[in-house]
Amino acid sequence: MKRFVAGLALAALAGLACAQGYPGKPIRLIVGYPPGGGIDFAARTVQVPLQEALRQQIVVDYKPGAGGMLAAAELTRAAPDGYTLLLANTGPFAIAPYLQAKQPYDPVRQFTYIGQISQGSYVAVTRPDHPARDLKEWVAWAKGNAGKVNFASGGAGTSTHLNGELMNQATGLDVTHVPYKGSAPAVQDLIGGQTQLLIDAGTVLLPQIKGGKLKALAVTGPARDPQLPDVPTVRELGLGAMESVGFQGLVGPAGLPRDVVDRLATELARVLAQPDVRAKFAAAGAEVHPAGPAEFAGFVRAENEKWAKLIRERKLQLD
Repeated sequence: MKRFVAGLALAALAGLACAQGYPGKPIRLIVGYPPGGGIDFAARTVQVPLQEALRQQIVVDYKPGAGGMLAAAELTRAAPDGYTLLLANTGPFAIAPYLQAKQPYDPVRQFTYIGQISQGSYVAVTRPDHPARDLKEWVAWAKGNAGKVNFASGGAGTSTHLNGELMNQATGLDVTHVPYKGSAPAVQDLIGGQTQLLIDAGTVLLPQIKGGKLKALAVTGPARDPQLPDVPTVRELGLGAMESVGFQGLVGPAGLPRDVVDRLATELARVLAQPDVRAKFAAAGAEVHPAGPAEFAGFVRAENEKWAKLIRERKLQLD
């Protein structure tokens, strides 16, 4: 028993020493999507200022597949030493695991939440020549054309898919889901008239809206988007049950030492307070939304409860 207690004490001291000297080597930052997307943008935007703050290199490692779940599953197997982190987002950390017959990991319990980076509304869009002026009118139009209406998504199980299902539940509609392999082809077919609605991130849709190729009907967040000041929120339109936001943040495997978490969270908050960092996110249609470990973990927990409930009620499953 004495040897066991002594061993625990030595392990604790070793962990403390490691945390105090952290980071002592390059940090690997996993991105679960290909280069060039919104998650990669967030990772690249914080990478340089964060590595300058930590005085250690941060190496971005792309591990795309299964809508970000392959990367998340890999993180659960990483050593909890602060040298393997991941840029988390809504899909693999609040939605996708609940769509599997066998949940691949527990988003709430198998990760250490370090800090939220950004948060953004989704935007409901249609073609410019559609008669609806906003989403409330679009819903009325869809009810009058039952069986003939569909909505596009960037893929089954993505946030774009679940936002369409949330619309169906909130409005009593039964609009058909048409999944695509990514947001880009979904946008192109909406422009071409093959589908009638898409609810996607502002980072994806703003160029098409500002270019006149798509018409914004509503934003799903609690406040209007500064980039789209004339577009109402779903709550303003009486569709508050459709309210949703997407998130991005920094996570590690479960069991990260407290001192390591505090160091990373403190430096991340300082990075996100920099005006040039905030300006880069704003220009891309995202809002910097810093939150510490406890607040971020609580927010993700609430998001998991919300989307898991919708998935159960809509009887959605991918395999």
